[in-house]
Amino acid sequence: MGRIGISCLFPASWHFSISPVGCPRILNTNLRQIIVISVLAAAVSLLYFSVVIIRNKYGRLTRDKKFQRYLARVTDIEATDTNNPNVNYGIVVDCGSSGSRIFVYCWPRHNGNPRDLLDIRQMRDKNRKPVVMKIKPGISEFATSPEKVSDYISPLLNFAAEHVPRAKHKETPLYILCTAGMRILPESQQKAILEDLLTDIPVHFDFLFSDSHAEVISGKQEGVYAWIGINFVLGRFEHIEDDDEAVVEVNIPGSESSEAIVRKRTAGILDMGGVSTQIAYEVPKTEEVAKNLLAEFNLGCDVHQTEHVYRVYVATFLGFGGNAARQRYEDRIFANTIQKNRLLGKQNGLTPDMPFLDPCLPLDIKDEIQQNGQTLYLRGTGDFDLCRETIQPFMNKTNETQTSLNGIYQPPIHFPNSEFYGFSEFYYCTEDVLRMGGDYNAAKFTKAAKDYCATKWSILRERFDRGLYASHADLHRLKYQCFKSAWMFEVFHRGFSFPVNYRNLKTALQVYDKEVQWTLGAILYRTRFLPLRDIQQEAFRASHNHWRGVSFVYNHYLFSGCFLVVLLAILLYLLRLRRIHRRTLRSSSAATLWMEEGLPAQKPAGTL
Repeated sequence: MGRIGISCLFPASWHFSISPVGCPRILNTNLRQIIVISVLAAAVSLLYFSVVIIRNKYGRLTRDKKFQRYLARVTDIEATDTNNPNVNYGIVVDCGSSGSRIFVYCWPRHNGNPRDLLDIRQMRDKNRKPVVMKIKPGISEFATSPEKVSDYISPLLNFAAEHVPRAKHKETPLYILCTAGMRILPESQQKAILEDLLTDIPVHFDFLFSDSHAEVISGKQEGVYAWIGINFVLGRFEHIEDDDEAVVEVNIPGSESSEAIVRKRTAGILDMGGVSTQIAYEVPKTEEVAKNLLAEFNLGCDVHQTEHVYRVYVATFLGFGGNAARQRYEDRIFANTIQKNRLLGKQNGLTPDMPFLDPCLPLDIKDEIQQNGQTLYLRGTGDFDLCRETIQPFMNKTNETQTSLNGIYQPPIHFPNSEFYGFSEFYYCTEDVLRMGGDYNAAKFTKAAKDYCATKWSILRERFDRGLYASHADLHRLKYQCFKSAWMFEVFHRGFSFPVNYRNLKTALQVYDKEVQWTLGAILYRTRFLPLRDIQQEAFRASHNHWRGVSFVYNHYLFSGCFLVVLLAILLYLLRLRRIHRRTLRSSSAATLWMEEGLPAQKPAGTL
């Protein structure tokens, strides 16, 4: 029996021989057809794997990415993995007028895409509770003793230091941002307080804390941070992925020659606190706005990337918060009543038997205003419409077009293609008592407010005692709910000129089960350049090892290509083997024939 020498496709050191009897039967019958069918079957199987498996893994996630993203935000209540070295941390201290609160945020390593922002979220402790702590009083209480400020704030920083891993302290930025309470102090006292913080904190804590990390922020900054926070939680800074998402065309400031960018429509905010009211929303480049009412900023990690450039109108109105408005209202009726009594010689409101009739208080409730040693007695009449009419002059509106409260310019809003979120009093007024928080409907709200105002105080107290209102609603809320409902309605519709049929306002305390604080926007804005570090590191690694930059899908394509190359090599090898086998068989047959005829056998052609 002859042997077959195999010397193709391999180096010389790999040469070997096999006997024909060792060859499979498949080499002798219909080899080409069987090989072709096998290759086709393998290719079809590979194609099925690539299409079905990858589609199931990625196609479904792509279709449901919006749902999955928001679901992840809603269910993001797991304790933060402090053992993960790729988790970064940041700290913001909100120094308000009544107290200071510290928020600890965390985010995973940036994904390396310069178009994406950091995925910042509140850190959660082992019990899945947000890492937040509050102390009283406000930092402004130390105006005359600034040397005590660092001791005052130390409990907050100790609290954060216990939760942030020790190894991460030196790279964890700390921001101490002061708001309204500090803004009313003289600049010298503000400077003394900040100086004490900047001097003492680095001595006792290793956090990343520079001179620019402690400051008194303006009302404009606070409004911008709040606007950033809500839009970040809503996912409005992410890329467009679904056809049903509301989009807008935006011309980026400073890029007149470039085409408009199509991106998600951002939401505006309305925030009514106890002292002030704020409004903020994105405006187009074509709208001229005074610089003191305009904020232009880039949230992107690279100044050359313009996809995250925003132009936001921000206005703050001191004295237009719910409590400040009620105080102004009481001051006015007190002064007017005293003046009328003097002119007419009457005693209206000066005795309980002759109270001043206040349409902005619930029916039959009794209240008092005390000023300068005098007492003005009030009795509520619960007339919602008359209350609205009475407080309209407090809007300080002018006859000029495109103005809002106090005659401040307000850029036009395209109401059909807009969306606003109302926080603080906008939510409390609709939800705490009326239980109508969420989607705002002016007609339903006014009816509920009218009914509440016209209900006797004794009945309202009975309902309160039965627990029919929100758990955090107290008697102060019940007493002034009628006034604040009217005030909120007038500010929204008359002050900011929203039509009564506007349906795109949502009043909220939380969004996706998260309390939206301006501190979230602050940490996002102030860490916007940090992703550049990760992007540069990723580019460095990619230049040394390009395989690391390949994604899971691309790895499968690479695997598919390699698999096909191997199949082709096997096919060529088998075809070559079959040709050699046939040539050897022919040579063996010829040798047998020559031996039978008595002729010497010849060497096969090509054999050395």
